Amino acid sequence: MGIKKKDTVVVLSASAAFLVFQSLVVGLIPAQVLMVSLFLLLFFAHEQSRRLAVALLPFVVFEVCYDWMRLCPNYMVNDIDVRGLYDAETAIFGIATADGSRQTICEYFYTHHSAAADLVSGLAYLCWVPGPMALGLWLYFTGHRREYLHFAMAFLVVNWVGFAIYYIHPAAPPWYVISHGFEAVVGTPGSAAGLERFDSLVGVPVFSSIYVNNSNIFAAVPSLHSAYMLVATIYAVRCRFHDRHGMSVGQGIPGRNGILPLPWWVVAVCVVITLGIWFAAVYTCHHYIIDVLLGIATAFAGVWLFECVLMRWKPLHRFMKGYERYVGA
Repeated sequence: MGIKKKDTVVVLSASAAFLVFQSLVVGLIPAQVLMVSLFLLLFFAHEQSRRLAVALLPFVVFEVCYDWMRLCPNYMVNDIDVRGLYDAETAIFGIATADGSRQTICEYFYTHHSAAADLVSGLAYLCWVPGPMALGLWLYFTGHRREYLHFAMAFLVVNWVGFAIYYIHPAAPPWYVISHGFEAVVGTPGSAAGLERFDSLVGVPVFSSIYVNNSNIFAAVPSLHSAYMLVATIYAVRCRFHDRHGMSVGQGIPGRNGILPLPWWVVAVCVVITLGIWFAAVYTCHHYIIDVLLGIATAFAGVWLFECVLMRWKPLHRFMKGYERYVGA
């Protein structure tokens, strides 16, 4: 199937407009040039790669939305919560100290850590976006394309819910309180916090190079790090026990159209990584337990919103059907 002239014009125009807008308004970074170049390469190389490029668009939209929050940081919309969140964490999950006071578990881990836990935490945290992307590609290339699209769109909706909460309730992460106290200072540079110990272990500034460019550190609630792999796990479980038509299939028994249910070990890997990220978020002082719990709630809320509310909206339902046909679901 050849490329329609209209599609060519739309894709090239949209790509050029995005790059110009980023350059003049938001600020263009090399990763975005690479992203657009890769999309164009996939789109024009071959019919099958074109389907893949279009299928990956929800993740592209996620990255763009995240970057565009720089246009209006959340701390310009509402007051930053530093002390209130800390006090709530201490009251609910705090642990007693030798002098009879209470401290957060993050503060405990700040002074009590080990090389093994540092390594495990860093490896888990590296999967916060690559993990969901890897599952999505697995679903796509193993024929579960309808499930992939639902997963990708739900992932996007979860992000939108989380971003909205960022603006409703800007909040400081635990490492900020440990390093800077309770006064919210706009423009404070980002920090890899406990993940710096992972960088030291491997001898490469993996996380330091990422967090030094963080333009908004007051986006700790909810912990979307904790939500992403949970969304992946939810859809991994769905694909494990249901075929593409929603009918249960037995272990090792092909589903309809010869599509096998997702292997059990894929589900297990998703669960392990999810639990690892939850632990790492608190252990490395990037999130309070409250942040993690709200991230978990955001994941379930976003999936429910997409599957049970938005998919009942006829225009979106029709769009998804057309989307499925385009990518070969």
